[in-house]
Amino acid sequence: MFTTVEAEATVGGIVNDGTLNTAQVQTFKKGFCSVRHGLALIVHLCNFSISTQQMNMSIALPAMVNNTAPRSPPSASTERPLTDFQDKWNETLNEFKAVAAMYDWSPEIQGIILSSLNYGSFLAPIPSGYLAEIFGTKYLAGAGMFITSVLTLFTPLAADTGVTLLIVLQIIQGIVQVMLLTSQYSIWARWAPPTERSQLITIAVSGSVLGSFIILLVGGYLCQTIGWPYVFYIFGGIGCICSFLWFALIYDDPVNHPFISTSEKEYIICSLAQEDSPPGWSLPIKAMIKSLPLWSILVFYFSDYWHYFVIRSYLPTYISSVLQANIRDSGMLSALPFVSACICIVPGGLLADFLLSRKILRLNTIRKLFTAIGVLLPSAFFVSLFWVRSSFSATVAFLILSFATKSLSQSGALVNFMDIAPRYSALLRGLSQIFSYIAGAISPTVAGFFISQDSEFGWRNVFLLSAAVNIAGLFFYLIFGQAEVQDWAKGRCAPASEQTVTN
Repeated sequence: MFTTVEAEATVGGIVNDGTLNTAQVQTFKKGFCSVRHGLALIVHLCNFSISTQQMNMSIALPAMVNNTAPRSPPSASTERPLTDFQDKWNETLNEFKAVAAMYDWSPEIQGIILSSLNYGSFLAPIPSGYLAEIFGTKYLAGAGMFITSVLTLFTPLAADTGVTLLIVLQIIQGIVQVMLLTSQYSIWARWAPPTERSQLITIAVSGSVLGSFIILLVGGYLCQTIGWPYVFYIFGGIGCICSFLWFALIYDDPVNHPFISTSEKEYIICSLAQEDSPPGWSLPIKAMIKSLPLWSILVFYFSDYWHYFVIRSYLPTYISSVLQANIRDSGMLSALPFVSACICIVPGGLLADFLLSRKILRLNTIRKLFTAIGVLLPSAFFVSLFWVRSSFSATVAFLILSFATKSLSQSGALVNFMDIAPRYSALLRGLSQIFSYIAGAISPTVAGFFISQDSEFGWRNVFLLSAAVNIAGLFFYLIFGQAEVQDWAKGRCAPASEQTVTN
C-alpha cells in the first residue's frame, strides 16, 4: 500500500503538483495490453468461480433429495421419441446417478440449507473493508478464495455427515465469499485511473454474470449425468486454481508490482493523484451519515437488488410453471438472460469511459444516464412479461432484453461509490452489500407470498412491485446522486494518521 507522499516520490520529476498533462497520458496509457487489465481478468475469473459456488447448491439440491417431483409429461414441441441408443444412454445415466447419495430432507430443511449461505452475510461486509485496509486485498481475498473453494470440495462429505455440518459449512462459505467480493474493490482504488474505472470494474464484475450463466447451463446436466457431487468437485477445483492465480499475479498497488512497466505505473499514480483521495483509513462516520450522495447509492443498491433477487429466485420457476418448459429447457432458458448481460456489461463500461475520456459528458451525467437506462428499460420489459406470457418467444426475448439493458447500471450507480470516496471503496462496497442482502432477504419472501395468494395474478403483482421499487430507488438516486469526491473522503494535511496506511 502507498500514501500520497510515496506516490509523489515514485513519479519523481514527472509529477510535482498532482496534475497530469495530455502528453503524459498518451505516453503512459497502454490500452488493453496492460497489467491493470490483466488484473481485471484475474478478478473476473475469481468472480466467475465465486458465482458458481454461490449457485451450485440451488442447482444440485433437487438431485440430492429423494422426494423431488416427477418429471412433467413431455410435450410434442420439446421431446422426441426415444431410440434404442437413447434408452441405453438413459440406463447408463441411471447407473451414474445411483452412485450419488440422496437424502430425506423436508422442504423446510431444504429452505434452511439454501438460505444458510446468507446467514453471515450481514456481518461480514464492514469488517471485510477494514481488514482489506489492514492486511491488504492480496492476502485477504486470496485466502478467502482458497478457503471457500476447499469447503466446496468438502460439501458432499459434509452432506453425508449430517445436515447440521452442511449448514455450518454453508454459513462459513457465505462469510468468506462476502469478504472476497467486498475486499476486491480496494484494488481498484489503487489500480483504476478515473477514466478507466468503469471498464476495469465491469470486466471484473462480468465474471459473476458469466458464472451464473455457466452453472445454470451445465449444472443440471452434470447432476443428471455423472451425479450431483461433481458439481461441487468441478467448480471447487476451478476455485482452487483461481486462488493460486490470485496469489501469483495480484498485487495491492502498482508500486509493488514486479512486472509492471515504469510508464504504466506512473500513469496510474498520476491519474489517481488528481482525485485528492489517497488510500487510507480514517473514518468520518458523522459526515458519511449526513451524506445524501452516499445514501442515494445505498438506496439504489436496495432497490436494484430487490429486482435481482426476485429474478434469481423465481426465474426458473416462472419458466417451468408459466411457460410449461421441462427441466432441461428451463435450465437453458434461465441461463440465456445471464449471457446477454455478460455480453453487454463490458461494452457498457467501455462506452461510459469513452464518453468521459472524450469529455462528451460529465461523469455525474454518465452515471445517472446509464442508471436511468438500466432501470427504466428493464422495468418496462419485466412488467410486460405478464401480458406476453402466452407467447414463448416474446417472453424469452423480453427476459434477454431486460438483462441486457439492466447491465448498464453497473456503469452507473452500482460503481458510483468509487467516484465519491475511492479511499473507502472496500468499506462502501461492504455497506452497499448489506443493503443488497436486506433486499435479498425481503423480496423473495414477498414474491412468494404474492404467488401463493394468486397463481395467475400473483406474477403480475410481483413484476409491478419489483418495477415500482426499482424506479423509486432510481428517482432517489437521480435527485441526490453525485460523482465528485466528497469532502469527507479527501486527503487532508492535518492529522498524520489520516494520510498513512498501517500495513
